[in-house]
Amino acid sequence: MPGYSNASSVNTSTQSPEARKRFAYEAVRGAVAVTQRDPQDRLRVLGTAARVIAPIFPELAKIYIREGLRVEQALIQRGDQPESSMLNSGLIGCGVAQTLIENITVQQVDAADTTVVAAISTCPAVVASAQKLIEAGLQEKKLAPRATLALMEHAGLKSAWSLNKFEKLFDSLPMDAGHKEQEAPKLAAVYARAAGEVDRSLARKAGLRLLLWLGKLNDGENRAVAANVTTAAMKQALGPKEYEDALAGDVMARRVAQSSRGEEEVSHPMDQPASVLKATGPAKMDRIQELEEMPPARRAREAAASGFTTRRGGDIELGARYFDLAFNSLNAVWSGRENEREAIAVIMEVSGAAAQVDPIDALRRSRELDYPCAQAIGMIGVARVLATLEQNAPSSASR
Repeated sequence: MPGYSNASSVNTSTQSPEARKRFAYEAVRGAVAVTQRDPQDRLRVLGTAARVIAPIFPELAKIYIREGLRVEQALIQRGDQPESSMLNSGLIGCGVAQTLIENITVQQVDAADTTVVAAISTCPAVVASAQKLIEAGLQEKKLAPRATLALMEHAGLKSAWSLNKFEKLFDSLPMDAGHKEQEAPKLAAVYARAAGEVDRSLARKAGLRLLLWLGKLNDGENRAVAANVTTAAMKQALGPKEYEDALAGDVMARRVAQSSRGEEEVSHPMDQPASVLKATGPAKMDRIQELEEMPPARRAREAAASGFTTRRGGDIELGARYFDLAFNSLNAVWSGRENEREAIAVIMEVSGAAAQVDPIDALRRSRELDYPCAQAIGMIGVARVLATLEQNAPSSASR
């Protein structure tokens, strides 16, 4: 792997600031060199790498940003919605964001939902162009629910523009719902956010249309979650009596509502932990059996915390066993991920904890993960620790 051999020669116990900086550089280069067969994974790696390396090697970050933008645009052009956006890196100016929005065609609006949301959040100057794009998409039944909601919130949910687009969004639901399961929770989220702000008659009409559309989808988690969210929002917006009256007049909508479990299903973040670096507890206690009973994300984080504490307490063998468990758990975290951002956070936290005690071993462990994207993210997590140490190191003038 390019750059890895140089990184592995660093004596981590006596690193100079320059050595730490070089280690981070080589680790990030090595991560980006890992082959990603899926362009979505390539985009994830480039975005993560750019954010980590930018503070110490901004020119390298620019290279990754340029490639990432090309990958993102290529995904949109072929009709695949990017699962992340380079615009969220915080490293791209408004001019680039504006150009990216202007290059999206009407037929690509649905695939550009993630990118448009990122552009709006990072550069308000693109709002006018984004509004025109979303309006054109609605005319062609090319929907970008999250971008539409972001623009509604920017304009104010009670504004004339937002009320009009709320109505048009649910009037424009595509007749062919067969391959739109992934969009169902997003559409339900728009409805839930705005139903209480619009006229009750409009909330009723839009809610019924959404339930009817959900009825065309195959049974599954996305449909179930969307139905739960929609029915809960309708009840709150209309009140119990008007809600029942609305369903009484539409047999199909009522059937979908009755199939919901009556409560919103929320995807909970992956076991929010205390910081690994603040982990406390008896360093000699063997928690392996206890940790093995935990869900993968929590197991990975707590095993890494115990590994960090144990290694710092001097027990190298037990610490290595904890890190074995933590990194093995990352394979399950990645393969079973429902929330990409949370999965990336877990991988970077675990690899970062390992890097605090032995960066070279942490790189090795990251490279041995089962999935190329997880490998690269883990390596970038190691680099982040070294880059942070470099940024916090006193300048030569102050030493």
